[in-house]
Amino acid sequence: MKKLAPIPLLQYNTYTLQNGLRIIHQPILSNIAYCGFAVDAGTRDEQADEEGMAHFVEHLIFKGTQKRKAWHILNRMENVGGDLNAYTNKEETVIYSAFLTEHFGRAFELLTDIVFHSIFPENEIERETEVIIDEIQSYEDTPSDLIFDDFEELIFRDHPLGRNILGKPDLLKTFRSENAASFTSRFYHPGNMVFFVWGNLPFKQVVRWAEKLLGGVPSYIAVDKRHTILPIYVPQKLTIHKDTHQAHVMIGSRAYNAYDKRCTALYLLCNILGGPGMNSRLNVILRERRGLVYNVEANMTSYTDTGVFCIYFGTDPEDLSTCMRLVLRELKRLRDVKMTPLQLSMAKKQLIGQIGVSFDNNENNALGMAKTFLHYNKYESPETLFHRIEQLTPDDLLQVANELFAEDYLSTLIYQ
Repeated sequence: MKKLAPIPLLQYNTYTLQNGLRIIHQPILSNIAYCGFAVDAGTRDEQADEEGMAHFVEHLIFKGTQKRKAWHILNRMENVGGDLNAYTNKEETVIYSAFLTEHFGRAFELLTDIVFHSIFPENEIERETEVIIDEIQSYEDTPSDLIFDDFEELIFRDHPLGRNILGKPDLLKTFRSENAASFTSRFYHPGNMVFFVWGNLPFKQVVRWAEKLLGGVPSYIAVDKRHTILPIYVPQKLTIHKDTHQAHVMIGSRAYNAYDKRCTALYLLCNILGGPGMNSRLNVILRERRGLVYNVEANMTSYTDTGVFCIYFGTDPEDLSTCMRLVLRELKRLRDVKMTPLQLSMAKKQLIGQIGVSFDNNENNALGMAKTFLHYNKYESPETLFHRIEQLTPDDLLQVANELFAEDYLSTLIYQ
């Protein structure tokens, strides 16, 4: 396979403050920079009476600090054309900013104030709770999105990983300032997060700012918070009746954790089955040849101790059984028929090209770097990932297909 030209990145830098906060810095030639805090706390770290708290904190963290009102926070980066944002998932919360490089100090100081000095004012809570409930209702009106969370609830039943990130309206309405403060006091401390910078900024300058703004934040020794034992996976089949024009379908199973070497093979298999390319096997079989679906996709999500493989499609209810039969047939083909060297070479080339194109998005690059460093304490170059993909053999893919795609190992969730 012809080697791709290297992605033009300089060597990343790391540094750890005395209080345990890790810093990662990726220099890149651009007038736009990104920085923020990635916190090792998400939905799975909530207590039973805190469902939705991680996301609740993400919203309320912008509503006031010891020295700023919500309006001042809102305008601090907007006034110089920058952006302030955040997201929450099952295992991390990220608060970050995008800005012209010259405004790095402004962004860093504001983010530090938000992350370490938010007060979660009571007068903001009721209004923001209604915003989150509107977000939940909007999500519930989009079955093609909602089914992904419901599928994880199905295969992680009675485990924190099965919880909906947004929470439940009735419980959200009971949250108060002290509840948010309790959650952040457990997780928002230097040793449980990283500060990341992606941009054309001298590393020494980043460290100086970090020592100035964060050096006085006390360290905190946390106990292992992810000790909940995963329940044994038992394949499930569930149909939920919803008032939708289409039948929405998820087929999948538990998969590999983020540290498992087999993830690379599964990544390639997902791309072959239902990646973004119009020539993915399921897109050709279901859409191009038969016109049965508008969208079909295969995905994987890797957590620190487990993972998820899934296939999603929406179709006319009358075509549901045909689509199911065709999907299962393609999965069986991957279990039974070893890919030829030419097929595998083409699949690798496509995936590597897609990754290369995706690297044109610096915001996604910065967030990906933050997540990787948070959990792995390192950052992998694109060339390293390309090498892992190129090393895959037909036997590697056949092994993973037989481990995860067996029909009696698959779970199914249908909205109909």
